[in-house]
Amino acid sequence: QVQLVESGGGLVQAGGSLRLSCAASGSISSINVMGWYRQAPGNQRKLVAAITSGDSTNYADSVKGRFTISRDNAKNTVYLQMNSLKPEDTAVYYCNANVIGPFGWSMDYWGEGTLVTVSS
Repeated sequence: QVQLVESGGGLVQAGGSLRLSCAASGSISSINVMGWYRQAPGNQRKLVAAITSGDSTNYADSVKGRFTISRDNAKNTVYLQMNSLKPEDTAVYYCNANVIGPFGWSMDYWGEGTLVTVSS
């Protein structure tokens, strides 16, 4: 079993910053891609940013230049630094990890989500 625990969400004014963290624990040999997704009310869950084990990154166009994803492989932790936040960034943010288990299997895991609310 693998658990992903997110932290760092909250309420912030437009133009402000937040930093999300997601720590993975359990039966982990290594982690391939780690990412952040978000889901606003009435909308589908969408990719915000992703990072490979080699630190290659990918961002949604809407957050490029404002958000930065990073990871600490030794801690199995991924971060999302969010700057210049806008009301349209309001959503539940979910952590995702593609985990390689001790016997070589690969499986995707999700965190429970953390709410980010940006007030105008």
